Amino acid sequence: MYRVAVWGFGAMGSGIVRNIISKYELKLVGVHDARVDYIGKDVGTLLGLEEVGVKVHDNPMKMIDETNPDLVVIATNSFVSVVKDQILSVVKKNVNVVTIAEEMAHSFYTHPEESLEIDNTARRHGVTVLGTGVNPGFVLDTLVIALTGASLNVKKIKAARINDLSPFGPTVMQTQGVGTTVEEFEKGINDGSIVGHIGFEQSIHMIADAMGWHIDRIEQERKPIVSNVYRETKYVKVEKGMVAGCNHTAKAYMGDECVIELEHPQQVLPELEDVNTGDYIWVEGNPDLSLSIKPEIPGGKGTMAIATNMIPAVIESEAGLMTMSDLPVPRALIGELY
Repeated sequence: MYRVAVWGFGAMGSGIVRNIISKYELKLVGVHDARVDYIGKDVGTLLGLEEVGVKVHDNPMKMIDETNPDLVVIATNSFVSVVKDQILSVVKKNVNVVTIAEEMAHSFYTHPEESLEIDNTARRHGVTVLGTGVNPGFVLDTLVIALTGASLNVKKIKAARINDLSPFGPTVMQTQGVGTTVEEFEKGINDGSIVGHIGFEQSIHMIADAMGWHIDRIEQERKPIVSNVYRETKYVKVEKGMVAGCNHTAKAYMGDECVIELEHPQQVLPELEDVNTGDYIWVEGNPDLSLSIKPEIPGGKGTMAIATNMIPAVIESEAGLMTMSDLPVPRALIGELY
């Protein structure tokens, strides 16, 4: 049985904790969260379950020292600039890491210095680090790579994910510009506070590396999805005429030829305007292949699942900073249904 601790108890972290508790192969040993009103409370009670005998710690390093986990799941932030030091602090305790930070899914091209530091430190301490999630980490990269396995040759890849942002917390809402005016959205795009989907570059380079392609440039475009109706989730309110999400596209070129094209329009409560969610992959080659999943793989549950299901593979992997394409094909861990 693998001993697991979780750093971050927000929308995704708490779901990951709930999932870990249900798995026969995993044992939850600790949780860290910065919210004062959570400190010292039983995790089960906070989740509305029976007590599980695991409390919320106020210090992540103290949590590791007291609980001796095999792996820590870090569910705090999307960006390398924030999670790098968190990852390194865990790795230096000789503990493996899974992080759902989107930029960590394949950070070698976008953050080479940070990636090298994490990789070298992980190797010195004999542990593994993986960045993953439903996307990046699965839908627009790992699943794409797997589908190409049935092709004799591949000329171009196109994939799209039309999804519902509603399960995600405040950090994702902010990065997508949900709840802003169009003017605020455009300002946020220009100053970098609104980024749209975090992960296109990571997914593109993961696919390209698997295909043996060298990408010369990536072009991206972000447009606001303006709501014609009122929308409200647990984390955000969107008035009519305000931004409900971001339509983000990316094209990757080898020379003048576009070889990878990704599209990701995501918004809260798309069904209110009759938008059907789904995940789609088209492989142009010999033979041409296509895959449709309707409705979408749920973003929240998918992220919780991938982060949990990859834990044994990460612990058993060789040391270093890994990507999903380096590890065995994801598969579900058996546990109690809820």
